[in-house]
Amino acid sequence: MLHLIKYRFLQTVRERSVMFWALAFPIILGIFFFVSFGNGMTGEEMETIRVAVVERDADCDQGSAFRAFLDEMDGETLKIVKTDEKKALKDLKSDEITGIYYIDTEPSLTVAKSDINTSILKSLLDSYNKNANMLMKIAREHPDRLMQAVEALDGWQTMTEEISLGGKTMDPNVSYFFALIAYACLSGAFLGVQASLDGQANLSALGARRSVTPTHKLWLVLTDMSVLFLIQFINIVILTLVVRFGFGIELGGNIAQILLVDLLGSMIGVSMGIMLGCVSRMSEGIKMGLTVMMTLLPGFLAGLMFGNMKNIIEQNCPIINRINPAAVLSDTFYCMGVFNDTERFTRNLLILALMSVLFIGIAFMSVRRERYDSI
Repeated sequence: MLHLIKYRFLQTVRERSVMFWALAFPIILGIFFFVSFGNGMTGEEMETIRVAVVERDADCDQGSAFRAFLDEMDGETLKIVKTDEKKALKDLKSDEITGIYYIDTEPSLTVAKSDINTSILKSLLDSYNKNANMLMKIAREHPDRLMQAVEALDGWQTMTEEISLGGKTMDPNVSYFFALIAYACLSGAFLGVQASLDGQANLSALGARRSVTPTHKLWLVLTDMSVLFLIQFINIVILTLVVRFGFGIELGGNIAQILLVDLLGSMIGVSMGIMLGCVSRMSEGIKMGLTVMMTLLPGFLAGLMFGNMKNIIEQNCPIINRINPAAVLSDTFYCMGVFNDTERFTRNLLILALMSVLFIGIAFMSVRRERYDSI
């Protein structure tokens, strides 16, 4: 049995084309991602938003209050440029600024597009209007409590503390690297398919010898899987180290959690490959083509090519994300790095483990029924 393990290990690592798809290609793809996205994944603080302030009625009470509110935000969230309306509209059109605040009897905001920065500007205006309306209502109904309300609003920052729920806010581009690691895990299918082809009596000499061996076929399948799983696990750990320390991407979680995810991810990729290689007697070319599809398609649905794809599927057909191993793997990294959701993390690991057992069971049932008239 030891010579079979040694043979399987050496045979696999010498298959350059298979090792390219399992190890080299994900790293090359990650380099392309890193170069394309630049330094946007470093987790640095958000830059201030450039916004123009145009005074239409600077003497009104509302205008003075709104000006004081904007001055408080200047330098923290906003970078305020005071100018006239003509210049502000020109700068807005040329993307020099994100929006225009108008100081008037009723404060207003003008933007040219819809994105996260304009949403922040709108939220600030809505927050101001909400507090201003609340103070006016208190002044009308309970004037004796007006000063208390003003002091409460003025001291809200000292009464609240921003804390982390355990997760981290990361650049949306990081989702591509989560999907990349998930795709690399599934690329272990190339190792599994090649091993299955080597084990079929009508395709290789090794397969012919194995078909007449007294060793139980389940044991042969598990032996192959163990060796391939070790190789793929090493591949994924290498990729994880490159992503974490080479690209500077924060994956979240602790080392034990990351290794556990890599472990199950490697297992499901290899077991899927063994299943694809055993389920039928299609030619090697067709099986490899099917493997390419079975790794790229789940990767695409998990956000490898279009980062928001997994969210779109979650909103319209969430069951796909539950049965797509790449989406489950990607979501597991989100659980570690963003959500800090232990229950969801555990559920994802159980799904991956059950999928691996299912794939191996299908592979075993397939090879168990194989019979050859002659070898």
